[in-house]
Amino acid sequence: MSSDKRVSELRRKKEEAKLGGGADRIVAQHQKGKLTARERIDLLLDQGSFVETDMFVEHRTTDFGMERKKFPGDGVVTGYGRVNGRLVYVFSQDFTVFGGSLGEMFASKIVKIMDMAMKTGAPFIGLNDSGGARIQEGVASLGGYAEIFYRNVTSSGVIPQISAILGPCAGGAVYSPAMTDFIIMTKKTSHMFITGPEVIKTVTGEEVTFEELGGAMTHNAKSGVAHFAAEDERDCIATIKRLLSFMPQNNLEEPPRSQPSDMPNRMDHELGSIVPEDPQKPYDMRDIIRHVVDHEDYFEVHQHWARNIVVGFARLDGYPIGVVGNQPAVLAGCLDINASTKGGRFVRFCDAFNIPLLTFVDVPGFLPGTDQEFGGIIRNGAKLLYAFCEATVPKITVITRKAYGGAYDVMCSKHIRGDFNFAWPSSELAVMGPDGAVNIIFRKEIEEAADAKAKRDELVADYRAKFANPYIAAQRGYIDDVIEPQETRPRVISALEVLQTKRESMPPKKHGNIPL
Repeated sequence: MSSDKRVSELRRKKEEAKLGGGADRIVAQHQKGKLTARERIDLLLDQGSFVETDMFVEHRTTDFGMERKKFPGDGVVTGYGRVNGRLVYVFSQDFTVFGGSLGEMFASKIVKIMDMAMKTGAPFIGLNDSGGARIQEGVASLGGYAEIFYRNVTSSGVIPQISAILGPCAGGAVYSPAMTDFIIMTKKTSHMFITGPEVIKTVTGEEVTFEELGGAMTHNAKSGVAHFAAEDERDCIATIKRLLSFMPQNNLEEPPRSQPSDMPNRMDHELGSIVPEDPQKPYDMRDIIRHVVDHEDYFEVHQHWARNIVVGFARLDGYPIGVVGNQPAVLAGCLDINASTKGGRFVRFCDAFNIPLLTFVDVPGFLPGTDQEFGGIIRNGAKLLYAFCEATVPKITVITRKAYGGAYDVMCSKHIRGDFNFAWPSSELAVMGPDGAVNIIFRKEIEEAADAKAKRDELVADYRAKFANPYIAAQRGYIDDVIEPQETRPRVISALEVLQTKRESMPPKKHGNIPL
């Protein structure tokens, strides 16, 4: 065969591979409101930057007539390219080939680029749209999943890992995304679950739809499995790109600083009017966050789950930061099981990838109740405490109002190595609120008073005047300064600049034993 014919044959094979399961199945994919595997990659990566690997790989099974059903690429597109000029590795499952089901060679393609991502120190992105394990290949498909799971774990904390769920993701397949750093699901077209509606109905008698069981909003608002709910696939891809903009390529690099265009010394007088005079009234902590960060640009993570705490990314003078804040507008900002888990996971991600932490505190304590105690608030609350204690990145804390009890300690206090801890004049640092404290300390005096209510009100007022302020803590050095709300932005930016050369490490050990 002449060289021209060989080149023509190569081109023909490549065009065949690009068709996946064929034109009819591509049409069917579009009719479901879904893009193809290659269209998704084209949206994600910079134009012309994608380099495909293992385009001609095919499965090797001969059972169930599979030797007559082969497609180049075997149902997954793998390779590398660039997002805004930065290297990433990616796989995109092709639902038009065997329903995107995973077999031995399918898995080996993913494993190969996962290994390359680790060797070269670049983020790894998975675009998931799969019916699960390829039943025809039996245990070989299960082995393939386990090879991927193992690499998810070894990559964790070394390179960022992001999973997009763009179709079904069921059974054991869900555990790979679950071990990555962030999961984005598309509304109405994506589903995740261990066991499907039919199995649940057979085993437990419960009737549930696919959407109720494993849809995007179920996992964003109820289970907390997913971090983002995208309106459609284009929105999903845009979310991935925005996430990457805050992250370093790997754990040995610093997150990318953008050219600052918001004045670092900008005073914001509106900050002084956000916290109500009445300590019982709620407000939205996100309003404070937006007024402090660059251009009011705050990228919230886990927006729909455990809403009594807020976490997300922003920039200060161009530097990426992770932001954690109690949310007084929900459950008065109390910490509970889900909020502690949500906050702890986010703090650990930021610490793993050298992203400084800015914490806003307005917390009356841990949420009381038998549901919380029986559900393990002690163990789960300790997750957030553990994460802040463990973190060695720059840590800056601003107390806006309440900081009561053990929750004060947990929210990146000076005692667990907060680097710079500031308080507003409206802040209250105490073991508990004035009402609860007076009921305990002066119980006998109140009972014996002629007018118990008047006596109690007097004692509450005295206690509030003496303890419901930041100055006793400031006298002891538990906070570094009491600042005016309007000067919060310049003060935290100044602190962040000082902390650019921070060096702190934990004692040598294999790993800690976080209270899971």
